[in-house]
Amino acid sequence: MKFESRDLALTGIFAALYTAGVVFLAPISFEVFQVRVADALLPLAVVFGLPAILGTSLGCFVANFYGGLGVIDVVGGALANLIAGFLAWRVGGKSVFRRFAACLVETATITLIVGSYLPMLLGVPLEVGLVGVFLGSVVAINFLGFGLLEMLCRSGLAKRYLEKR
Repeated sequence: MKFESRDLALTGIFAALYTAGVVFLAPISFEVFQVRVADALLPLAVVFGLPAILGTSLGCFVANFYGGLGVIDVVGGALANLIAGFLAWRVGGKSVFRRFAACLVETATITLIVGSYLPMLLGVPLEVGLVGVFLGSVVAINFLGFGLLEMLCRSGLAKRYLEKR
């Protein structure tokens, strides 16, 4: 896969949208029970591939500086988005079933990574961290993100990208 100037532009757009989504919705984007609405962009890795993966990871890296939980959250969150996006890209495909499976994989990945280190940073039990991140991820990724992904796929806007798969 060749990374073209269009891909670089898309990466910047995804990074900016993710950062803005987290920062503007900061009251619900941080803490143990969080609904990170910007995570609705994560499933778009199924369609846009590397630009969405890198963009949401970079956006998370920048946004988590704003959250104030330190380097563990900055690096851990960005890494979680990178891994979740990559796995979704590999799992997802042209069928609705594969796209939904990709969203489930992202939710599991974000829950396990972020839900494992967040309790340590916030001083809450591990189970609370896992449940809090899981519930927010289900809302953001599986409801909002999957809905956004399906709208793009069904409207034909993502057709050119899906044909490359």
